[in-house]
Amino acid sequence: MELKGRIILKGMAQEEALATSQPISFYGGVDPNTGEIIEKGHELQGRSVKGKILVFPNGKGSTVGSYTLYRMKKNGMAPAGIINKECETVVAVGAIISEIPCVDKIDVSKIKTGDLVRIENDIVTLIQRRSASNSLDK
Repeated sequence: MELKGRIILKGMAQEEALATSQPISFYGGVDPNTGEIIEKGHELQGRSVKGKILVFPNGKGSTVGSYTLYRMKKNGMAPAGIINKECETVVAVGAIISEIPCVDKIDVSKIKTGDLVRIENDIVTLIQRRSASNSLDK
């Protein structure tokens, strides 16, 4: 399956998806030293974004989130790519300064945690669906 979106930062990344239907705040919601989602009550709380294609509807929170994403990149804890429904300024700036491929205008509900996904500029390709026995669902 291919989904066409809008390029926020041109590039290519192919990795396992980490998907949520909830917005993400990088400042205070993600630990920049570990890449772990630390926001209390978030459906991805305790999960690491490191090296994943991070799929979420939109960002939220402070403009410091852009710098937090940059810090994650410098620490080797950043996602490999970002897919949004609507990429707002904080995530866009963070992706650009961190050189993380990013695309929006994508129906993020079509991508599930564990799916193998490729971002190539404005095209998101679902390479392989997660297996029913995937431990990521637990």
